[in-house]
Amino acid sequence: MLKDNERLDSLIKENLKIIQNDDVFSFSTDALLLGDFAEIRKKDKVIDICSGNGVIPLLLSYKGNQPIEGIEIQPQLVDMAQRSFKYNQLDGRLYMHQMDVKSVFQHFKPSQYSVVTCNPPYFKENQLHQHQKEAHKIARHEILCKLEDCLMAARHLLKQGGRLYMVHRAERMMDVLTEMRRANIEPKRLTLVYSKLDRDAQTILVEGRKSGNQGLDITPPFYIYQKDGMYSEEMKGIYYG
Repeated sequence: MLKDNERLDSLIKENLKIIQNDDVFSFSTDALLLGDFAEIRKKDKVIDICSGNGVIPLLLSYKGNQPIEGIEIQPQLVDMAQRSFKYNQLDGRLYMHQMDVKSVFQHFKPSQYSVVTCNPPYFKENQLHQHQKEAHKIARHEILCKLEDCLMAARHLLKQGGRLYMVHRAERMMDVLTEMRRANIEPKRLTLVYSKLDRDAQTILVEGRKSGNQGLDITPPFYIYQKDGMYSEEMKGIYYG
């Protein structure tokens, strides 16, 4: 099941295992935050774009029994995801498409999904201090897809009234909200995530609705750590249930 440099990590609350490889990709806390933030209803049809090693489909599988699809451009990550799904006996429910997110217009009929989730590349292509490993660059920098590519893909995939759930860097909040509205996905709910009480926000979680009415709810802030450096009760709930 495991290949060179791979390991099995635990998704504790969900009682699942996931194949990871630090040379290629390992999920961050942001994926756990997005998995918790996304609301999945019984009849939702769900797809995750920029899916990496399939961590979001695995997390969302805990919230319902419906099939969940993922789109990822890097073949090695698709392979890791598919083996994780099989290990957890979820390969009958969870599916990966190995493709460029910009190709959804050719491969998917429009307006088929009620939920799209996305943990996109955060950093602009020319940003300093890029990751040196190519797989990391693709996952974290806008080399193969940009924010607007993700949002145009989400617009194509979502039904009218369908919901997008996205995690991104707080410093790019205006880019995210502006591009969402440009893609006809109206921002409806926003959570600012802080590492600690006395720090600036580092992450945002945002829910948008395709063709939704204007009106943005800003939820109470989310803190990952307490003053003593231990996880907050909210973060413990995400990790451990």
